Amino acid sequence: MKEETRHQPAAENPEELLNLKLKEPKKWAVGMPGVMAAMSDVFEETGPTRGLRALFYMNKKGGFDCSSCAWPDPDDERSPVAEYCENGAKALAEEATIKKLTEEFFAQNSVADLAKLNDYEIGKKGRIALPVYLPKGGTHYEPISWDEAFKKIADHLNSLTSPDEAAFYTSGRTSNEAAFMYQLFVREFGTNNLPDCSNMCHESTSVGLAETIGTGKGTVTLNDFYDANVIMIMGQNPGTNHPRMLSALEKAKKKGAKIIAVNPLHEAGLMAFKNPQKLKGVLGFGTQLTDLYLQVKINGDMALLKAIEILLYEVEKEMPGTVFDQEFIENKTVGYSAFIEQLQQYKLDDLAIEAGVPLNQIREAAELLKYKNKIIICWAMGITQHINGVDAVKEIVNLALLKGSVGKPGAGLCPVRGHSNVQGNRTMMIWEKPRKWQLNKLKEVFGFEPPREHGYDVVESIKAMHEGKLKVFFAMGGNFLSATPDTKFTAEAMRKLKLSVHVSTKLNRSHLVHGQEALILPTLSRSDKDIVNGEAQFISCENSMGVVQMSKGVLDPISKNLLNENQIVCKLAKATLGARSVIDWDEYAASYDAVRDIIGKVIPGFDNYNQKVRLPGGFYTPNAPHEGRFENNGFAGKAPFTVTELPKHKMEEDEYVMATIRSHDQYNTTIYGLDDRYRGVYNERRVIFMNEIDIQKAGFTTGEKVDLFNYHGSIERVAGLFVVVPFNIPKGCTATYYPETNVLVPIDSVAEKSNTPTSKMIFIKIKKHVPHLTQ
Repeated sequence: MKEETRHQPAAENPEELLNLKLKEPKKWAVGMPGVMAAMSDVFEETGPTRGLRALFYMNKKGGFDCSSCAWPDPDDERSPVAEYCENGAKALAEEATIKKLTEEFFAQNSVADLAKLNDYEIGKKGRIALPVYLPKGGTHYEPISWDEAFKKIADHLNSLTSPDEAAFYTSGRTSNEAAFMYQLFVREFGTNNLPDCSNMCHESTSVGLAETIGTGKGTVTLNDFYDANVIMIMGQNPGTNHPRMLSALEKAKKKGAKIIAVNPLHEAGLMAFKNPQKLKGVLGFGTQLTDLYLQVKINGDMALLKAIEILLYEVEKEMPGTVFDQEFIENKTVGYSAFIEQLQQYKLDDLAIEAGVPLNQIREAAELLKYKNKIIICWAMGITQHINGVDAVKEIVNLALLKGSVGKPGAGLCPVRGHSNVQGNRTMMIWEKPRKWQLNKLKEVFGFEPPREHGYDVVESIKAMHEGKLKVFFAMGGNFLSATPDTKFTAEAMRKLKLSVHVSTKLNRSHLVHGQEALILPTLSRSDKDIVNGEAQFISCENSMGVVQMSKGVLDPISKNLLNENQIVCKLAKATLGARSVIDWDEYAASYDAVRDIIGKVIPGFDNYNQKVRLPGGFYTPNAPHEGRFENNGFAGKAPFTVTELPKHKMEEDEYVMATIRSHDQYNTTIYGLDDRYRGVYNERRVIFMNEIDIQKAGFTTGEKVDLFNYHGSIERVAGLFVVVPFNIPKGCTATYYPETNVLVPIDSVAEKSNTPTSKMIFIKIKKHVPHLTQ
């Protein structure tokens, strides 16, 4: 650590080990252990009465939307027992906790002392009960009134040389209403610096799909799963990241669907599911999910897809029209000939080696797909967070187009989004690269001239902070520091800010690595009652499949000194813009209905928003590809095949590929606990999963302490003190939990076109641990 920053609070989790215990990894997901783990967390944090009341309403029609993942709720009847999963219950426990951080807590705990805790300990402190301010040179956050807080932010913003010296981040928990008003304020203020969590996760999807099918969203609904013949799950671990998906997969299996899993790790949730809402699951019997498990090397997906396409093409040549949907290709696509010409340049044996999958297994996959066209392909970060993430998405599209598997029941493209309203935020124009028509619409409806130049995304924002180009950073939710790459670089950047502001429900590490001045503004959670002018309000969210529905909290907030996100945005806008604004911020702060009315005039498909969102189950947003139409992609209503190249990577002999992953006891950067039950890891997070042959070859042993190094750009990045754990993972591949190893993810290692950090493919060296190496 540099001498000049030694006094600063730690940017990373402390390098200390707990008491690691290893067990055999599970071969099935959920069951009664999942129920017990969920209830234990809820009762501990909220007590049984408060917790059970909230659980009853979570994801129910007329209830509130889970703040965890974006998996859709059923359109028709929802479970009378529990329309939520283990992780959803744990997310509720976090936000519905009765523990709260008061004036006394902040007086007793300095920023430096709090930073000595790990992320799990920080998050377990409780809900923030009042707005707090850290003055320049201060050591403790101290209470501040809302009006004073807004004035401080406004003063900083209005003193900037240019509006582009501020950036306004958004996490996926922000409601549609707050997100729309947030971007409206930012654009009237004068900048498009609207980085968001999509930049770090599914941006490769947004780019890849927009350039092919004309929209950055998927093309399926939940009901399509029940009509599918084959479901491919690529680079996604539903058992941990989207557990409610398991119920849909179980239902699809019972209706005859075949499931192909493509993943470097053997994950319990891809193998079998014990449904705790059915007697069979309660008794310990499960449903085998995956029919074929293709264990690719990290980033071997494109080679696998090309090999499958070649095998299908070989049969198509012999029996034209029996394997490929030639009518669809002729009428709905362009570029087929060029695609096939390039595809034939590859050799199957070479592709199998690149994929890391035996050729006979690839043939099995092709056999399952050969005569089927009701095919759904799902994917997540294992596809997008690579240098070739955009091309990987386009290769998925290529396969779907060959089979005509877009725009028909039981078929389509299914990017499984992470945070619960991350897709809704983008629909509401949270984007640093707005379309011309979107800005024109803002001008038409509101009468001001919005900025036209593209703004900073997440990686660009961090670099701009580092270079002194950004002076103010405002985060609407999230844990920016722990979510972003290159932790030390990002921390240095954050500390150069004049002011950092976070709208939050709970304490996190981003509050402890701050600008010269810092503010934390506490807000309501999804499960909280939102009362404005004596009237109970509701917000709305958009799930991963384009359904917008209402969300209405049911719990009494833990403090009377909280504002909802929409109020925070509108009051800040009024304080900042004053008389120069053309917008009546008081009207929108007082009425979500007023916000929805104005959204309906700007966002396509949201006309009569207030009426449609009040329908049980909500409404679907427009989705032309779902209906077989490809618009706004520059190809005259057709979807292009894409000629892609395999990624080329040079590795030294002693290097490994590392992917950052979640444990089963976390969601994004929120750490619920210290156990990864499915992978057999208990009471520890500082572990590195390795192939047993690699462990022996390197001279390590199970449980040995090691340090991890990355040398991208000739800069040494170090994550110290990890424990070696053997796991079923391909040779040369490793996996670690984030945010503990985000320090190894280089700020300059990003996906082409999308600028997404390559968190799923980092080249590392592993060395025996040297105490105090990084201090």
